[in-house]
Amino acid sequence: MQDEEIIALYWQRSETAISETEQKYGRYLLKIANNILASREDSRESVNDTYLKAWESMPPHRPAALAAYLGRITRQNAIDVFRKRNRKRRRETEYALSLCELEECIPGGDTPEEQADLQLLSGAISSYLAALPEEARCLFIGRYYYMDSLREAAAYCHMSEAKAKSLLYRTRQGLKAHLEQEGFSL
Repeated sequence: MQDEEIIALYWQRSETAISETEQKYGRYLLKIANNILASREDSRESVNDTYLKAWESMPPHRPAALAAYLGRITRQNAIDVFRKRNRKRRRETEYALSLCELEECIPGGDTPEEQADLQLLSGAISSYLAALPEEARCLFIGRYYYMDSLREAAAYCHMSEAKAKSLLYRTRQGLKAHLEQEGFSL
């Protein structure tokens, strides 16, 4: 079933929308959640919450890209579960590892002022990523947005793990320099 047809089912309030969504995107959403949570049970719950949020948000929202829309909801659900589950200690998941790699070039955001700065930071990161070659951008997004392991990201970018690790390092260094040039203190 095409995305437009699935979205139309949500707008018609047909429960078939959820089963069609699960059939088409279930594995994709489960992979996103599992990369963050490293727990099949928590990942399944996060994906189920995605279906509920999609049901609640359509209508009035009509996503242009259903896969990206659902992926974003799943990612946020999984991050929320991860934070709740690991308030006192961080487990070695791909999410925790990728955050550790990015700590040196991206500041946190706890106060309202920092939250506003994070909005500006988001724009600066987006502009940096848009200027990257496709291979570097794909690798960076796979590793730090989808939280894929280094091995997985290297595989779908058709490169060795060593090359991927090196490219990610250079990309992080470039991002850090770009952010400093944009006036962010790191």
